[in-house]
Amino acid sequence: MLTLEPTDNRVKPVFKDATTCAKWLSQLQLTNLNLAHGTLRTQIDLFNLLPMRGKERLRTLETLREMVGIVQADFAKKLVGKKLPLSDDEFTSLISLSNLWISMYNGYLRCLESLDAGDSSLAAETALICQRCLLYSGLQIGEFLRAGHVPDGKSWQRFHSTYAHIEANGLQQEPVTDSLNHTSRVCSRTLYAKTLLLHRARLLGMRRNQWPTLNRWLDSWGETFTFETSCSMSHEDAPPLAVDLAGSGGLIPIYQATSAAGMRFLAMVPLSKLIRVKTILLQQGQLPQHLDLGEDMNSQDCINLLNRLHACWCEKRAESMADEPRSAPEVKLCSSVEYIYAHIAGKPFKQPTPSSIADKEEQKQIETFGRVLDQTDRHNLAQLGFLAEEWLVEEDGLLHARLLRKLNSGERLGMNQIVCVHKPEGIIYKLGVVTVTSVTRTGQLYIGVRYLPGQPRTAIVRGTPSGNLLSGAAPALILPEIASMRIPPSIVIPRDWFGTGRRLELSTKEVPKLEISLGISVEKGHDFERVSYLPAN
Repeated sequence: MLTLEPTDNRVKPVFKDATTCAKWLSQLQLTNLNLAHGTLRTQIDLFNLLPMRGKERLRTLETLREMVGIVQADFAKKLVGKKLPLSDDEFTSLISLSNLWISMYNGYLRCLESLDAGDSSLAAETALICQRCLLYSGLQIGEFLRAGHVPDGKSWQRFHSTYAHIEANGLQQEPVTDSLNHTSRVCSRTLYAKTLLLHRARLLGMRRNQWPTLNRWLDSWGETFTFETSCSMSHEDAPPLAVDLAGSGGLIPIYQATSAAGMRFLAMVPLSKLIRVKTILLQQGQLPQHLDLGEDMNSQDCINLLNRLHACWCEKRAESMADEPRSAPEVKLCSSVEYIYAHIAGKPFKQPTPSSIADKEEQKQIETFGRVLDQTDRHNLAQLGFLAEEWLVEEDGLLHARLLRKLNSGERLGMNQIVCVHKPEGIIYKLGVVTVTSVTRTGQLYIGVRYLPGQPRTAIVRGTPSGNLLSGAAPALILPEIASMRIPPSIVIPRDWFGTGRRLELSTKEVPKLEISLGISVEKGHDFERVSYLPAN
């Protein structure tokens, strides 16, 4: 376990016991969230330094819990949907969230120190104090996971050492009352396994509403979790996962396990059977709520998520490059419709010049050079800032890709953002949408991409008098019809250009001018909209 600095009777927190704490909390102003958050942490840190009997310290910390949870939940909204890597200000917010959880952890750790020093008033609360220490060290890790950043080694060490202490005292299966948990009673073993499994599932690209659902599932599946000092398995079994209580990371596959004294093995066969049974029952028509899966998702969404979780936790697979760096092929990647247009067309998009001016410019070029110059003759895309980044390929299939950025700097990317992937010297471009984002411990960005069907072509769209006038023009990307898959042609345009039935003028290299009518929105992303279209009558 980590140690704390000595107490100091000179500190003066605004509350010194549960009664004064409750009164202070009732007067805490939440209109200024930043101020409330900072004030809470400052006062808890001062309180943690105050010398006092363990029983009163514990009562005061229990009084703080609900307000801390409310403020943390509101403060965490600052990071919802942010592109990665986080900006400096956003990362500062993440550290602030992390630090308040650590302040709560330190408070309960102070209680544990008092208990170990012989404070008999806490003897009956040993399991609760240990569970709270594990809870808050786990919440601190969870904050990094939700923000898309891998927790640092110190966070893992804090979490593991806490569980090691619980295990050494035989308290890992002791149920503890927790009014802030939906199950009301939870044991440390379930809490430990849940945090580890949530971390391992972070690269599945789950939607925002799926994380709390999965959190509840794992709470209810606690009976399937067992940690042993040794393991055995047959060829057909779901392989166990391993974790080092003295380590600085999460779960690892069995082939990476060592003979270290702190190595523990999480049996996955019980969880594998549970997931498969629930999946089969859902396929047979049973409802999620009848299988303790809640009402947040329909049957098909539950089946899809259960299958993905089974593949992640219970099936043999190669570790992600986000966890196990290795050499790999390279590709180029760029994002945003404008940048993608530039790289496919070989020249940047620019607002069309009036025809009279364009004709004079072309005539001048013919007189001087004997031909009309292409934009690529005069501009280098990289010099103009249209850079394509180098990425390493973990997986690059027909429908999906998994990529790790070669450098730890570059463009920020977010979920549902449009990207384009191509080989360094290739002419085949793949248009896709980001489905997973995560920042590794080394600062590299890892993403999953779902490819859109067809080879994209560049186009320019303009508003028409008959189609609700839009000023100027915009770059666009055309995806062809794929008759064998019954996929009609579609066009990728900036989000603010779509309107059902809107008429646009479309210009391509092959067809200089074509009036089209927009159909339905096939897909709406962070910075684009993919829509069907037909030639206008």
